[in-house]
Amino acid sequence: MNRPLDDLAPVRQQVADTCKALARDGLVVGTAGNVSVRVGDLVVISPSGLDYEAMTGADVGVHRMDGEPVDAPLKPSSELPLHLAVYESSAHTAVVHTHAPASTALSTLVDEVPASHYYTALFGGGIRVAPYATFGSDDLATGVADALRDRTAALMGNHGAVVVGNDLAKTLSLVAYLEYVCDVQLRAMATGLPVRTLAADEIARVAEGLAGYGQSRRSPSR
Repeated sequence: MNRPLDDLAPVRQQVADTCKALARDGLVVGTAGNVSVRVGDLVVISPSGLDYEAMTGADVGVHRMDGEPVDAPLKPSSELPLHLAVYESSAHTAVVHTHAPASTALSTLVDEVPASHYYTALFGGGIRVAPYATFGSDDLATGVADALRDRTAALMGNHGAVVVGNDLAKTLSLVAYLEYVCDVQLRAMATGLPVRTLAADEIARVAEGLAGYGQSRRSPSR
């Protein structure tokens, strides 16, 4: 069941704030990249070609799962088909697409980022690279959705990267880890030496350990 549009105002603002964070951290260039959240049968997605620093929640559009606008003051991201394909093929409810340097560079070199660092476990294992296809195309959307099967990140050949999840803030936090993994792999490859990788059972063990990692401060006892 969909929430009333007024209830989506915080989600729209969160999408705008996430776009600003991507720009601030150098994970996109100009107005490249895009962000969305699925709420029921609605998709809240960043607009196309709007300066991130000027973007507000009111600029962020709401569309149905068939792509039709519900409340969209501006044209949606050209990658709307990609976001819709992810939501149609999985239970994920957040998508962040970046053009970060290391992941984009690696997308021009390999068909899969191997488990050269244990952080690969954060994404379900080796990170697949979807074949290159023109931005905004159905071919790109299909290829990325396939590369994300059983994964929470994929590279887009000669293009960029995409990270998915069930919470936008957590998905954004994983973007930095993906960029780190890709940077490590690039630096290792640059030596010309064989790159050691971790076995699948070790990645599974690490994934289990990372699942409960982290803590928050407790309230002072009284």
